[in-house]
Amino acid sequence: MNPAQTLRFALGGLAANKVRSGLTMLGVLIGVAAVIILLAVGNGSSQAVKDSIEKLGTNALTVSSGGGFGGTSAATSTKPLTVADARALADPSAAPDVESVAPEATTSQTAVYEGTSHTVGQIVGTYPAYFKASNSKVAKGDYFSADDVLNSRKVAVIGSTTATDLFGTASPIGRKFVVGGTPFTVVGVLETKGGTGFQDPDDTVIAPLPTVQNAFTGFGPISQILVEAKSAGATTPAQNEITSVLMAQHGIKDSSALDFRVSSQESLLTTQSDTNKTFTVLLGAVAAISLLVGGIGITNIMLVTVTERTREIGIRKAIGAPKGVILGQFLAESTLLSLVGGGLGVLAGLIGSRFTIVGIKPVVIPESVWGAFAIAVAIGLFFGSYPANRAAGLRPIEALRHE
Repeated sequence: MNPAQTLRFALGGLAANKVRSGLTMLGVLIGVAAVIILLAVGNGSSQAVKDSIEKLGTNALTVSSGGGFGGTSAATSTKPLTVADARALADPSAAPDVESVAPEATTSQTAVYEGTSHTVGQIVGTYPAYFKASNSKVAKGDYFSADDVLNSRKVAVIGSTTATDLFGTASPIGRKFVVGGTPFTVVGVLETKGGTGFQDPDDTVIAPLPTVQNAFTGFGPISQILVEAKSAGATTPAQNEITSVLMAQHGIKDSSALDFRVSSQESLLTTQSDTNKTFTVLLGAVAAISLLVGGIGITNIMLVTVTERTREIGIRKAIGAPKGVILGQFLAESTLLSLVGGGLGVLAGLIGSRFTIVGIKPVVIPESVWGAFAIAVAIGLFFGSYPANRAAGLRPIEALRHE
């Protein structure tokens, strides 16, 4: 029997039980689509976070309270970051490679404008240097000034999401809104940065630091300090200078006992990359279980098929059909199930990846498409081999006696 005849008989066998064959292919379809979509979600999440980090600029440094990543601080007491620390970092004699310093006090409050209420994702109290260091550009209006900071004026620059949710299509510039009982006047609207899927960077209100401290956070510790190095090449020297200055500020003698950490864009990207690899592997493992279940379904259905067609197998062997022909027919049927199911799964996965999932825009990994399809076909061969061998191994006399 030539391959064309084998394929024709395999198609006929599958067509005889359309619903059963369709359900079996559905299992493979779901498995393949799950692999493609979940890996695309993991890759999309990674890309969104990477883009968000890179938007801060290559020479931005972030100073936060606490010890280094993955380690424990040997310090007996931890001093929080303060505005005094930021002033010390801004001293050109102590940190000559530092361009600008912007202390940040952050909180979350509900904003209200003419009856419209919106919970702002992040309210930031800072200095004007924050906008350049964080690569935040205004689309409308202007930034607040150093004079606004000195006089604790109630002015704010808002993100595009906040502007849309509070003011709709109207221009927010010059309008007043209330945040936690404190009125603010909008002086600028930032350009849209785009979300990461977990936090919307455009849902923000940025105001002078003393104003936010007086209204919400108090004049104690600050959340972090954003530092801009003079150039991308000066990032490492600036990082060393920041460490030296803050060690002196906090009275720390041992560099292994730091109560703060200085993060560069490179370290953030490295940490994010490592986290994403773990996340992607986990998603891939979960999706692979679906493919495995689909393969078990093929085994189950083919075993049922062999049992139902025992007499047919006996007749064919009795009139001279060799073992290889019977083996080839049932392997062809199981492979067709996985081949068609895998092809439809690829199509479903590519279509599903065009939609935003839990706030994340999936980015398809080409290798996952070919890999998932190839694994699906291999699963059909592997899980179909046992039923096919069982069918080919039936003795004609026993098969003919089967009812």
